[in-house]
Amino acid sequence: MAASPMRAAIYLRVSLDREMDGLAIDRQRDDCLRITADRGWIVVGTYVDQSRSATDKTKRRPDYDRMVADYLAGSFDAIICWDLDRLTRQPRQLEEWIDAAEARGLRLVTANGEADLTTDGGRMYARVKAAVARGEVERSAARRSAAELQRARRGRAPKGTRLLGYSTGGDVIEEEAAAVRELFRLCAICDGPSMASMAAALSGESGEGAVTSLPRLPKRSRVLAIERNEKRLAAGLEPAEVPDDGPWALSTVLGVLRNPRYAGYSVYAGYAGGAGRAGARTSSSGRIVRDEDGNPIWGEWEPLVDEDTWNAVQERLDHQSIAARPEPAMRYRYLGSGMYRCGHCGRPVSAKSGRYRCAGTPGCTRGHFTRSSNHIDDSVLRVVHQLLVRPDLEELLLSPDAPRAAEIRGEIAQLRRRVERALRDLELGDVHGADVARIRSREASGIAELEEERRRVLGAAGLGSLIDCRDPRAVFGEADVGFQRRVVESLVEVRVLRQPSGGRGVDPATVRVVPRAERL
Repeated sequence: MAASPMRAAIYLRVSLDREMDGLAIDRQRDDCLRITADRGWIVVGTYVDQSRSATDKTKRRPDYDRMVADYLAGSFDAIICWDLDRLTRQPRQLEEWIDAAEARGLRLVTANGEADLTTDGGRMYARVKAAVARGEVERSAARRSAAELQRARRGRAPKGTRLLGYSTGGDVIEEEAAAVRELFRLCAICDGPSMASMAAALSGESGEGAVTSLPRLPKRSRVLAIERNEKRLAAGLEPAEVPDDGPWALSTVLGVLRNPRYAGYSVYAGYAGGAGRAGARTSSSGRIVRDEDGNPIWGEWEPLVDEDTWNAVQERLDHQSIAARPEPAMRYRYLGSGMYRCGHCGRPVSAKSGRYRCAGTPGCTRGHFTRSSNHIDDSVLRVVHQLLVRPDLEELLLSPDAPRAAEIRGEIAQLRRRVERALRDLELGDVHGADVARIRSREASGIAELEEERRRVLGAAGLGSLIDCRDPRAVFGEADVGFQRRVVESLVEVRVLRQPSGGRGVDPATVRVVPRAERL
């Protein structure tokens, strides 16, 4: 009886596809498909991570993670990639694939040849290649870091994504700059509004208790995508996809208020010398570049706030934790005021006298609907309650603009797997008890640090209490409206349509509640 053909997965990756035209991915795909055709293997899955780094362990590779899960589920027995460094540039990840090869006979084939991970020679080849690739990356990173630090010491702005309020050339964009100045002014007030209130105001919220001094601005990721497309069109390239507009994330507002550049300081992300655990965030003041006498170096751009204001805001953020502070009691009376959107025109709904109302488009004297707030809130809460009991609640609560907590979860799982592997080796007699104790102690310390960082990241949105409790639905139900709004905003997007005339009851189709995770 003929043996069944080998089931293979193809993994394709490029670190940076500036044109986002997929040509580099297509070239890899063609080479990998030729290998499967020559060997008579069946391709059961193709996994593509475009413009995704395999070097930085803090960066997620969605399709790589999906491929790992599929392999653990037994979906395939071989991986084909263009080169070994397309699969991973991290020796620790390579060791996990080596473990898989030893346990289940995984085949790993590249366009440059086969790496037989089931033999000592094949494993040595793979480890040497991974070490060489890692060394090249580290040397390149060192050169890039030296160049960036040199720019900072001369007071020049960092390269990369333009800062809110400034053009790429360093000129002030007054509409954005006005919002930045007002954010700092509000945050410097001792009993000023919370981070959630300021984010809601930037998102266009106009209901009861909203901050009225902040302008409504489009979501940052949308603005930057539009600007990149303008450059692409000027270069004769096809425009890339532009994300929908939406609410501002708390992490984006916090990033503005923490940035020393707004006070005119020259900054460098790694200036604090990398003290502490790798991957830990450098403090705001630690990013300020200083001269030999310890004095800050000033940038060549116009500051938007003065030193005293910036320092006052940092002190408040450090000690009063306005990011996690709940809204004042009765600040909001309605769950969806300014947060739900009209399904006809897309504008935020307002609330009054127990009813949600669409104000309509500019110049329109009559909105698209006026409906009972209780009926709409009930439809929203049914979906939210279902999401609150899901095992992946932590990931659902995270904004796409701040994915660090999800990454921390993966790092914790990786450390725990190392401990489990050491215990298995102890049972097989491959290691001594003292070695296992040392590994457990080391990884336990790393897990504790990661857990603390996770609490800080979630605490920045004021949602950490939902993760650390036994019954998230009970915590949500007992919380004030301000907290409930932050949870709802993190979990779902709500669009409300007019109720059909002549119908009885509430038509469920007129309240569209979409989990944000389904839109990623």
